[in-house]
Amino acid sequence: MPPGDFLCFSPDGAYNKRAPFYGVRWRMTMTLKRIGITIAVFALLLYFWNMIFHQVKPVPDGVHTAGDVRMIAEEDVTFLRDLTYQEDGERVLDHELFDEMYDVIREAEEFLVIDMFMINDFSSEGEDYPPLSREFTDVILERMEERPELDVHFISDPVNTTYFSHEAEQLERLREAGAEITFTDLTLLRDPNPLYSSFWRFALEPFGQEGTGWLPNAFGPESPDVTIRSYLKLANIKANHRKTVTSEKASVISSANPHDASGWNSNAGVRVEGPLIQDILETEKAAAAFSGADTSQFPAWSGEEDGRDRPIQAQVVTERYIETAALKTMEAMEEGDELWIGMFYLSDRHIIEKIEETADRGVDVKLILDPNQNAFGQDKIGLPNIPVAAELLERGDDRIQVRWYNTEEEQYHTKMMAADRGDTVNVLIGSSNFTARNLDNYNLETNISFTSPPDTAFAEDVLQYMEETWNNDGQEYTTDYDTHAEAIAPGKYFLYLLQKALGFTTY
Repeated sequence: MPPGDFLCFSPDGAYNKRAPFYGVRWRMTMTLKRIGITIAVFALLLYFWNMIFHQVKPVPDGVHTAGDVRMIAEEDVTFLRDLTYQEDGERVLDHELFDEMYDVIREAEEFLVIDMFMINDFSSEGEDYPPLSREFTDVILERMEERPELDVHFISDPVNTTYFSHEAEQLERLREAGAEITFTDLTLLRDPNPLYSSFWRFALEPFGQEGTGWLPNAFGPESPDVTIRSYLKLANIKANHRKTVTSEKASVISSANPHDASGWNSNAGVRVEGPLIQDILETEKAAAAFSGADTSQFPAWSGEEDGRDRPIQAQVVTERYIETAALKTMEAMEEGDELWIGMFYLSDRHIIEKIEETADRGVDVKLILDPNQNAFGQDKIGLPNIPVAAELLERGDDRIQVRWYNTEEEQYHTKMMAADRGDTVNVLIGSSNFTARNLDNYNLETNISFTSPPDTAFAEDVLQYMEETWNNDGQEYTTDYDTHAEAIAPGKYFLYLLQKALGFTTY
C-alpha cells in the first residue's frame, strides 16, 4: 500500500492535496524500476546467448577441413628447417625456409596465393632485426614487375594494421602494384575468450574500428599508434595464423612469419608439389571468400599426375582436423616406437593426456620445447611450456623426456610432430601450436599430415633433424630440462591456470 502522503483523504477526513502528485511519482518510479530490471535481464540474456552461440556456431564454409588423402612421389615433398644457434658467442642463422619461399615466388608464372599471419616490422626497441617483411615484399614485387600478368592474392591477419588503426605498410605496397589483399574477417570465427568477447560483440563491436591511433603500440615504441577500439578488438585473441606460399608449381607450408622480430626464430616446414597444391588453394579460397573477397576468378591448380612411384601418403588438414591427425597418430603407436614433438606452445589438454597415454604404452616420448622467454621481441615468463613440461615429467615416469631449445632473443617457433613406428614414419607439420586456441576451431591454421616409409629422403631428413637438435650434433641446439626447471612460483602457476580457464591468453 502507498505511504500516507499518497492517500487522497487523511483519517480525519481532510483532503490531501499532495496525493495526486506523489501517486504519479510513485507509479513512475516503479515503472522505471521495472523497465530497468527488464533491460538488465535482457542484456544479461543477450550476454549469455552471445557467449554460448559464438562458442558453438558453425564455422565458415571451408574452415575445419581435411583434404583428400593423396599418394605423392618422394620428390614432391622436401623437409625444410631454420636453425638458430650460438657459436663462439655469435648468433648463427642456418635457415632454409625463406630461400625456398623466394624460389617459389620467383618461379611463379600464373599465380601466387600467399597467406601470412604477420608481415610487418613491429618490434621492441633496441634490436637490429633483419628486414624480413620488406625483403619478402620486395621479392613479390620484383616477380610482379617481371610478369605483369601474374595473379597475386595475399590473405593476412588484421594484426598487421593493429586491428585497423593504420595501414599495413608492406601489404599496401603490394596492393598498389595490383595484388589482391584480403584481411581475414575474424568476427566470423568462434570466440576463444567468451567472457570478454560476448560483451565486446553487443556493446563495443557496433562502434566499428575507424579512427586515428593515439595510444602507444604494444608491439613496440616504433610501431604506429593505436586506437582504444583496436585494443578492445585485440582482446578477442584470435587470428588467421596460417603461413603458406603457393604457386602453380609448388607450395611452402611452415611455421615462419615474414616479420622482422621473427627473423631470428627457428622454424620448420615443407615444400610440396603436385595435387596437394589444389587442396591448399581450396582452403585459401574459403578464407578469402568468407572475408568478403571476390573469389570467382580465384586460382586453381591445373597440373596432372604422372606415372612416378608414389610411396608417401599426404593430407592437408586445417583447424581441428590437425588435432584429429595428432591424436590418431599417437593412438597408433606401440611399445618401442618413438614420438618426437618440437613445439613453441604446448598446452592443449587432449594432446597432453594423449602424450601421457602414449608413454604409458611403452612409447618413448621426446619433447623439444621453447622455454617461452620471448615472443615477438617481448619478454615472457615461461608460460605455458614450463608448467606443462613439469606436469608431463611428473606423470610420465622415464618414458617422457624434455629438452629446451637454447634460445637467446629468439624463439624455437617450430610446430611439428614425428612418430617413428619402425616400418612407418608419421609427420605432422605446419602453422599450428598444440594449444586449444590453435586446435579447437578458433584460429585459422594449415598443416600437412604425412605417412611415409622410413627409407624416403623426407622421413630420414625429419628424423635426422630431431635427433641432431636433441643430441646437439655439431652445435648446442638444446639444453637439459634442468636449465628451465625452476620451481614454478604459486602466483605464476595460478596465472597459468586462470588464463587457461578464462581463455584470456594466446595459448
